[in-house]
Amino acid sequence: MKKISFLLAAFVAVVMISCGPKTPKASLKSDVDTLSYVIGMAQSQGLKDYLVQRMGVDTAYIDEFVKGLNEGANAGDSKKRAAYYAGIQIGQQVSQQMLKGLNYEVFGDDSTQTVSLDNFMAGFVAGTTGKGGLMTVDSASQMAQTLMQTVKAKHMEEVYGENKKACEEFMANIAKKEGIQALENGVYYEVLTEGKGEIPSDTSRVKVHYEGKLINDSVFDSSYKREAPTTFRANQVIPGWTNALTHMPVGSKWKVYIPQEQAYADREAGLIKPFSCLIFTIELLEIEK
Repeated sequence: MKKISFLLAAFVAVVMISCGPKTPKASLKSDVDTLSYVIGMAQSQGLKDYLVQRMGVDTAYIDEFVKGLNEGANAGDSKKRAAYYAGIQIGQQVSQQMLKGLNYEVFGDDSTQTVSLDNFMAGFVAGTTGKGGLMTVDSASQMAQTLMQTVKAKHMEEVYGENKKACEEFMANIAKKEGIQALENGVYYEVLTEGKGEIPSDTSRVKVHYEGKLINDSVFDSSYKREAPTTFRANQVIPGWTNALTHMPVGSKWKVYIPQEQAYADREAGLIKPFSCLIFTIELLEIEK
């Protein structure tokens, strides 16, 4: 017999709302009564963990869940109640998943910033009902991606603007150093070891040793420390790396200075904060055939 699958398919539309019928007491007067009871109990296996882990239900309010459960189970096939329950369910998804995900996408870990729930719901309802919308759903979808990047970039500038300024100053000073050579898009390098081998294309699979530093000289990654070179395609890394690799003969060892827009730009990557310039020592060992 299937355990929780049947119950979950039915109960996702059930809501924890106002008082419903009280839970009936078991009255096992026949085999059918007993069968009904044991199936009901068997179907609850794992449900409590599911409520806590997947739905975020606080077990201190389990009685409220039971009230909603009873109301949903006793609603029969009422289309009106089914629509209401679906609204509650999706509303909870908006609160617990959509908005949290959207806030993280736009504002990262900054919990002091949030999108507007009222305006989100105004757009959500207008799009669902087809009434009172300020634009079409297609227009909103197209605008959303562009505007999300605009709002995110503005927020990143406010929070990490000093990184961007420091990066610009650092790269300007690097450009003045003796022995520094320029590549496209503001990437600079200096030759530590002159290689004589083949130069990779952007689709070449290369084997390299490397060390990555921030402009404060802290190391954020190193294949040397792992004592294992890394292999990847030259176009599967940040643009500054691809730029360097496609000018670098096998056997070369370069120190490469990458501006933030050719690195991770406004993204955060582990120890690398948005708008960070990066410094890499790159040793091109071979092109794999």
